[in-house]
Amino acid sequence: MRKICLLRFGLLVVFLVCSLVPLVRAGAAVKVHVITFGKWTFVPWLAGSSNGSSNQDKAQTLKIRALVVDGRVREFVLGSPHDVTERLFVMRRVFRLNDSLPEDATPHWQWQRGGWLLVDRTTGRVSPMNLPEFDAFYSSASWYRDYVAYCGVSDDGKMTYAVVAQIGRRKPVLKKSLANAAVAENAAADSACAVPLWQRGPARVSFDAGGEKQTFAIRGHVVDLVSDGEEDEEASK
Repeated sequence: MRKICLLRFGLLVVFLVCSLVPLVRAGAAVKVHVITFGKWTFVPWLAGSSNGSSNQDKAQTLKIRALVVDGRVREFVLGSPHDVTERLFVMRRVFRLNDSLPEDATPHWQWQRGGWLLVDRTTGRVSPMNLPEFDAFYSSASWYRDYVAYCGVSDDGKMTYAVVAQIGRRKPVLKKSLANAAVAENAAADSACAVPLWQRGPARVSFDAGGEKQTFAIRGHVVDLVSDGEEDEEASK
């Protein structure tokens, strides 16, 4: 009788262990990532040095903070996050660049603005975004849903483009050259064009470069140029 009781007890223990193992594995597989931000701090930014200009402009001030994932600083960012979905958001990156010359005895660090980061709240992943023709010095981005609009700059600075990019797509939804919009040698930051303006219902974005305004309707991956007559008609409704 005692042996039977011990056998039953052993079988019960085995059953409980086998039942708990999948639960423990499931709990271990689901890791909750904690994404927070550090305190705001102000750092100097020598705008003239970020675009290779020989002009030593007066230092401007950037308001930045740390992007912290699971208690570890991953990047430094500026501005407010743009929520794309409940899971994804984007932010502008800033970083320190070593500006030392070979003969300098100690490192000379400078803060510079970078591109944009895509942050996944579920996985905790932080990845740089590849925005076609986006210039970290001259371009100023405007976000709407998963679209970003900005004026891109060619490598030689002789051409600027109206660009609309979409998260998840390699090629831009819109890339159109802007007439008479070359970047001057000593142009200021964010001067490729004014910040593009978005409208909803239907989704539209307007670019204004050198006094030339162009509006485009965005329908998924399709872009149509909106004429002045169509804009006037919409405004009168």
